[in-house]
Amino acid sequence: MTSTLPADSSPHGPVVLSAAIDEVHPTLTLTGSGPVPAMARLVGARLGLDGAVAQSLGRWTVVFPLLASRWHGASLPAPSGRYTLVLADDDGATLAPAVSAAPIAERLVPGVARIATTTDAASALAVTLSAPLTDEEVGAANQAALEAGYRSARPTPLNAVFFESFYGQSATCNPLALDRELAATRPDVARYWSVVDASVEVPEGSVALVEGSAEWWRIRGSARLIVVNDWLRNRFRKRRFQTVLQTWHGTPLKKIALGRPGVGLRTALATIRERARWSILLSQNPHSTSVFRSAYAFLGPIWQEGYPRDDALISGVTATGDASAVRARLGIADDVTVVLYAPTWRDDRPEHIDYLDVAAFTDALGPGYVTLIRGHSRTLLPGSDIAAPNVIDATTYADVTELFLVADVLVTDYSSVMFDFSVTGKPIFFFAPDLEHYREQLRGFYFDLDARAPGPVVQRPEELLALVLARDEVRERFAENYRAWRAAFNPRDDGGSAARVLQRLLRRKAIG
Repeated sequence: MTSTLPADSSPHGPVVLSAAIDEVHPTLTLTGSGPVPAMARLVGARLGLDGAVAQSLGRWTVVFPLLASRWHGASLPAPSGRYTLVLADDDGATLAPAVSAAPIAERLVPGVARIATTTDAASALAVTLSAPLTDEEVGAANQAALEAGYRSARPTPLNAVFFESFYGQSATCNPLALDRELAATRPDVARYWSVVDASVEVPEGSVALVEGSAEWWRIRGSARLIVVNDWLRNRFRKRRFQTVLQTWHGTPLKKIALGRPGVGLRTALATIRERARWSILLSQNPHSTSVFRSAYAFLGPIWQEGYPRDDALISGVTATGDASAVRARLGIADDVTVVLYAPTWRDDRPEHIDYLDVAAFTDALGPGYVTLIRGHSRTLLPGSDIAAPNVIDATTYADVTELFLVADVLVTDYSSVMFDFSVTGKPIFFFAPDLEHYREQLRGFYFDLDARAPGPVVQRPEELLALVLARDEVRERFAENYRAWRAAFNPRDDGGSAARVLQRLLRRKAIG
């Protein structure tokens, strides 16, 4: 695909004359004139792609890979999104934005992405990546036709499991733990994962299905077992032969579903329709069981078996290794103390993550500390990474359970991570600067956090700093609260949750 500027075009900055794609070795090559960049980068919200710059015959070229390795993992297609072209000179100074004559038409790189260049009002160039749907699958009309076929089909039941986690943004959480158990116990059963695009890594031996693809529609309609940790949404029609296991994704402190303040009729009806799609609900503890019954008006079976995702916190090993392996992927030395800051999202500020100012907080902790900041899954798309010394933004790190393994301390606010991290027995601190607003106006709580918390609840960073530095003393002070907390919320988190859930599914004949 090629686009050329008029011959008399003479802007002050670099000019992109053409673009080409190599599908065999997925790359994007930009050819330009004007100032020769020493550095070229496509900058996305949470990932940058570095290009290789060359100069020849009065022109320069930049070759950008369309595959990238994140956290020292496998090379995978870059996530969907808009990537701004940034060029810099030998001194690192950013050159004027590169311009292009016109946007270059979207093109499919099979199995990688749909790719196009875009321009803003000043003709500055950017690259847009989207899921690698075929020409017969992309667009509203094609999706409507595929959905109509899905709804009218009478498929033969397929002895397979269709997994989805956080709307396909990752292959993690309780579904991942159940995938691992299924692979070990019943390797004959096919495993499929719903993913938003080709950037999502799925477990070895499973098959990734890009949401909206023809195969995604087919398997979703024929797999005997569906395992999800969030809403299925309106595009799902449950077949008579299908079992839907809703694992959910956390024990609730904050009110959910019908329990939320000010729930309108439309939301209430959507909630009732959604819970009607579930066959079984998985609960971590008696508190969750009670909340799910009321918040979703769920009348079906609730299996109170602990959370499969927390089995790894007992064994100390995930699918990709132990705590030492995770530290190596994150680039953290063995003698460094790791503070994990994992706040929840705010309904009124979905793009915001850092309520603590982790840069200043980590600096105040002093040498020998690193802070991992981990945003909620709902902040993944609207937010952007935080960069600061001794701070690692791990929002894109797929499996938060692995972060629990390396963390020495957890700092959270109202996130359900508090109920999982307590399995480790390590210190928990609650930084809640907007406690009254969140509790009284935004969401509301199911119980008094101050009275039951397994660690101190504070609202000022300086209070939190002093407590983290004196964590051994704080741990002793909250020992009784911690024991009571684990008895209430982790009674079945014993390392055997995934095995128990799978055996119950097999006895139910959810799969053959």
